[in-house]
Amino acid sequence: MARGDAPRDSYHLVGISFFILGLGTLLPWNFFITAIPYFQGRLAGGNSTAETLGTNHTSPADTFNFNNWVTLLSQLPLLLFTLLNSFLYQCIPETVRILGSLLVILLLFTLTAVLVKVDMSPGLFFSITMASVWFINSFGAVLQGSLFGQLGTMPSKYSTLFLSGQGLAGIFAALAMLISMASGVDAQTSALGYFITPCVGTIMSIVCYLSLPHLKFARYYLAKKPSKAQGQELETKAELLQSDLADGAVPGTSLHSHPVCLPGHHSHGDQLRRSWEVESVLQPHLLLPPLQRHGLSGTEPDLLFPVARQEQPAAAPAGLPARPVRAALHAVPRAREVPTAHSLPPGRLLHHFHAAVRCLK
Repeated sequence: MARGDAPRDSYHLVGISFFILGLGTLLPWNFFITAIPYFQGRLAGGNSTAETLGTNHTSPADTFNFNNWVTLLSQLPLLLFTLLNSFLYQCIPETVRILGSLLVILLLFTLTAVLVKVDMSPGLFFSITMASVWFINSFGAVLQGSLFGQLGTMPSKYSTLFLSGQGLAGIFAALAMLISMASGVDAQTSALGYFITPCVGTIMSIVCYLSLPHLKFARYYLAKKPSKAQGQELETKAELLQSDLADGAVPGTSLHSHPVCLPGHHSHGDQLRRSWEVESVLQPHLLLPPLQRHGLSGTEPDLLFPVARQEQPAAAPAGLPARPVRAALHAVPRAREVPTAHSLPPGRLLHHFHAAVRCLK
């Protein structure tokens, strides 16, 4: 959900850019595997210009086990480089990873398209093709991981647009194969179309990514630093807490400021002290049973629970070690369901409050 102070996505340019980026991440590989009959024809030693792309070369002449090697060398780098991308983001900038991956994929598909017109032995062609499969999927994994990382800072609908673009890439590849088979063109011409189309899609993806820093909406979200994002998360949690207080989900209203001395001799130091201070505000009903055992009913109108805010010297009661803090006190509203105990003189209220604190420890 977009923040209220965020700029608007003018003409939905950012959404269109991420849609095209999603299309560009899977379009190359989907077109590559659609041209598998072309690769099988080249490896079988047949004349690729006389074969149609619909010919199925799964005869015993396929001594290279092309399908098996393509599956292995495509899935293995996806796994490895997806994991590696978890460490690359710390040392390689996001822009370098995304643009570098797009450029390498563009060069690999340009090379694959050129090889369509180059005659070579099946063994050498197989080696070059397998190397292309490895590197296409390696850089594709880095590209997708990096783009998903950027989408994490954007509103959720842009992730949906990105995934929609990836789904459309598969539809385009299937339609291209049907058109090629229906037209009856030779395998060489069809393969050229398969390898040139991803090059065009990759160039469009590069242009869209380079245009994002020039769009105010994208710049607002993509320029966020981790520290700022964490601060906004804490701000959101604070807003939710205030909403709960307003709805009465958490007892405690009427904020006041008053210096109170809290016990400061915990064995674990400030961490335990602050933990108790948070619990005393978020769940003040936990303090009512100990208070009742010390003569407090929990319904006194001036019963206050402290929250440490900033240090300020204050006098400690006699015989009680204290740590000076500045506390914001929450007045607990009168609870009708708690039976009223005997009345307590106002002068002894603070004394019984510190006794309850000692009991909690």
